[in-house]
Amino acid sequence: MKSKGVKMLSCTLAAGVLATSIPFAALAAPISGVVGMASTDTATVQENSYSTLSGVSLTMSRILAESTSTESQVQANDTATVEAGQAADQTAAQADAAAQTAEQQPAQSEFANIAIAQVNDYVNVRSGASEETEVVGKLYNNSAATVLGQEGDWLHISSGSVDGYVKAQYVAVGNEEVARAAGRRVATVTTQTLYVRSEPSTEASVLGMVPGDDDLTVVDESTAAQGWVKVSIDEGDGYVSTQYVTLSTEYKYAESKAEEEARLAREAAEREAAAEAARKSAAKRSASSKSSSSGKSYSAPSGSSGSSVANYACQFVGNPYVYGGTSLTNGADCSGFVMSVYRQYGVSLPHSSSALRSVGYGVSQSQMQPGDIVCYSGHVGIYIGNGQIVHASNARDGIKISSAYYKSILAVRRIF
Repeated sequence: MKSKGVKMLSCTLAAGVLATSIPFAALAAPISGVVGMASTDTATVQENSYSTLSGVSLTMSRILAESTSTESQVQANDTATVEAGQAADQTAAQADAAAQTAEQQPAQSEFANIAIAQVNDYVNVRSGASEETEVVGKLYNNSAATVLGQEGDWLHISSGSVDGYVKAQYVAVGNEEVARAAGRRVATVTTQTLYVRSEPSTEASVLGMVPGDDDLTVVDESTAAQGWVKVSIDEGDGYVSTQYVTLSTEYKYAESKAEEEARLAREAAEREAAAEAARKSAAKRSASSKSSSSGKSYSAPSGSSGSSVANYACQFVGNPYVYGGTSLTNGADCSGFVMSVYRQYGVSLPHSSSALRSVGYGVSQSQMQPGDIVCYSGHVGIYIGNGQIVHASNARDGIKISSAYYKSILAVRRIF
């Protein structure tokens, strides 16, 4: 707009010069200078002292120069503003594109960095990504680890107190199905006695009772929003109120060399102590038979072997189940039955099915022997051989013999 105004002013001044009485020839140079300055670059403007009109010419030159400079600055400012706006638009567009890409990408699974050992027994955890490096621990089958990184075909893992490397071929990584199967979903009782009901309602019948601090395997959480979860007990699957349990997931983890050495030493000491207690108990008791209040006779325990424990326990088949009881003749619950059988051998055990998973030392299911304690969710029994256990089952069946595999085994513990 300023450029057009300057050009019109130039033409007006030129017209004014032509209208005067000064001879045209004398004014030709200055006039052509005015007209010429309107189209030349400011760098070529030259001053002269021709006449008064020369002053007009110089003034016009300065006006034109300032106008051209101002217009150039405006154009530069406009260009800078446009470029800045374009840059801002591009940045916003890039941000939108990144956001859309992030939205389109699926959220990372909580199991993405979880590795589960898939081996027959265990895989060595080493200090470095090489079979030449030191063994720092063992990752047992179905034990869990967190993947920290990868070097070739080795994974850097952390599991329990163990930090090291395992061959990638021996673990399943990011497999939700395998991870869920390896973990145990647990409901730990937080009240003195918890009712397990047939339906998710306080109006439903009671299947069984569970003592405080015991834990149960959760088999279904679809009703958790309504305040109930389904758990496994010896009487069958039933519901417990989430108000009286704490839910968690239990995994097995790697064992360091130091931890393994300490465990083996502790287990050896416990075995020796149990054997000594059994010998002392055998020396004190009479070899004669005893009679119960019902008139039934029972043989006294003999020896200090697992087979002796199994044979002794089988005498009480048919006797009643009593929740919280510890009497082999008048009634006991599952852990009370195991505790009382072993008490006859001078061995003190806890009255808790979950606590019994930590006594003695662990063995695999394939290595079970008579006298071993077989642990389940909320239940426990004594292995008697041939794939069977003797246990205080429930109020309906009392003490009986069942298949050891009638439900999922959590642990097998050996005392002698």
